[in-house]
Amino acid sequence: MIDVNKLLEILLYQKDDPILFNSAFFFYFFAIFLLCYLAVGRSKEGRVWVFTIFSLYFFYKACGMYVGLVILSAIVDFNLSRYIYDSESKRQQKGLLIISIVLNLGLLFFFKYTDFFIGIINDLHLGKVEPLKLLLPIGISFYTFENLSYTIDVYRREIKPVDNFMDYLFFLSFFPKLMMGPIVRAADFIPQISQPYVLDAEDIGKGMYLIIGGLFKKVVISDFINQNFVQYIFDDPSKHTGLECLLGVYGYALIIYCDFSGYSDMALGIARWTGFKIPPNFDSPYQSSSITEFWRRWHISLSSWLRDYLYIPLGGNRKGKVRQYINLGLTMLIGGFWHGASWNFIFWGAMHGSALAVDKVRLDWLKKRGGGVTGWAGTLLKIGGILLTFHFVCFCWVFFKATTFQDSWALLHQVVYDFQPGVWLELYNGYTAVFWVMLLGFVLHFLPKRTEQFTEHALSRVPVVGSVVIMVVFIWLLVQVKSSQPMMPIYLQF
Repeated sequence: MIDVNKLLEILLYQKDDPILFNSAFFFYFFAIFLLCYLAVGRSKEGRVWVFTIFSLYFFYKACGMYVGLVILSAIVDFNLSRYIYDSESKRQQKGLLIISIVLNLGLLFFFKYTDFFIGIINDLHLGKVEPLKLLLPIGISFYTFENLSYTIDVYRREIKPVDNFMDYLFFLSFFPKLMMGPIVRAADFIPQISQPYVLDAEDIGKGMYLIIGGLFKKVVISDFINQNFVQYIFDDPSKHTGLECLLGVYGYALIIYCDFSGYSDMALGIARWTGFKIPPNFDSPYQSSSITEFWRRWHISLSSWLRDYLYIPLGGNRKGKVRQYINLGLTMLIGGFWHGASWNFIFWGAMHGSALAVDKVRLDWLKKRGGGVTGWAGTLLKIGGILLTFHFVCFCWVFFKATTFQDSWALLHQVVYDFQPGVWLELYNGYTAVFWVMLLGFVLHFLPKRTEQFTEHALSRVPVVGSVVIMVVFIWLLVQVKSSQPMMPIYLQF
């Protein structure tokens, strides 16, 4: 007999157990969704309704009644964009755009930054205000930016507004990218809605590679290293030697990449299986030989969004070199603040902004000299650039990961003043499996692109039955190695 209470407990939102791509519940959810989606595959309206209903339920399972914010945001920007497009008055268009920007950023600001500024007021003794302790709606940073890019593009006459509200709600609530991105633009996504749903061998192979690879990065690499090593280091860096702290920072660099890119890959893979192609969000960022290249490879959707809707409107490189460097710094400072209401994130953004400005000076200097060094000297410089960029990024990750400035400086103090390289063997014996998984993670990250292409092509040639077997076997293996308590994705807090 079915236990109704148990069933309701599973189906209803649980604050301490949100739906995750690597949870058992999601596999059942996705299987049922896929069956329903395939059943209406020939009908554009059927696909939109099925996908939207499942997406809204997915969001409800992730953060409860905050699902209403997605619907409200869709209603507001769907109508405002149409008013903007239909208006013949430039002044009225600009006024409506400002309303959209204020409403979207106001909603984000209220949930994400209210307590931060209340803390500043209290710290400066300007008043005694009780923090609201608001629960941050999952995905709000991502769908807010998607709303903004849509209304701004309509205002610029780069796209026409959507005629059907359900199409826009579908775009905004699309569950694969709802929780952790990537930030998808309406101009790239909405035209695909009306295209016939055709799934070929390439889609199956590419989707399977992305889903399997994403799960592997998230569960096998990121969760394992985090749970068994890195979280101990960052909980109290002063209790660990400098060598442990340094390895903990290297571990975190791998964790945040595998965690975030793993989720992004799964989103791309699921989208591919349902007939949608979303641009990749990561491109082996630790292979970058400069900080400029790093930001072309890391969180690509955010980097390009900040470039097109913040850096360029600020003036970009059109108002002289000094102004360009200031614009770079401001863009990254705001990008840091987007990640969270914390001075650590602001400092992290400021460091990256300053580095980008300095690197721009270097690039301009090389351009005047006719380019960089070639041959073996150029290869050595490239390797040196990769090592320097990686360690600068790792230095900044310390502030990104640590809860407070005090914790950040405590970890760096240990690395500089209490390194103790002699504990290496003892450390290796205590964390053997962790270090081998870390090595595996970095080796996979630095594999050439052709390895990925070869694997995708091989999977695309596997028959459907074989694909199902591969997925089932992989999920079974995943269950054997995954932690009993699912690790929350890092970017869930943003």
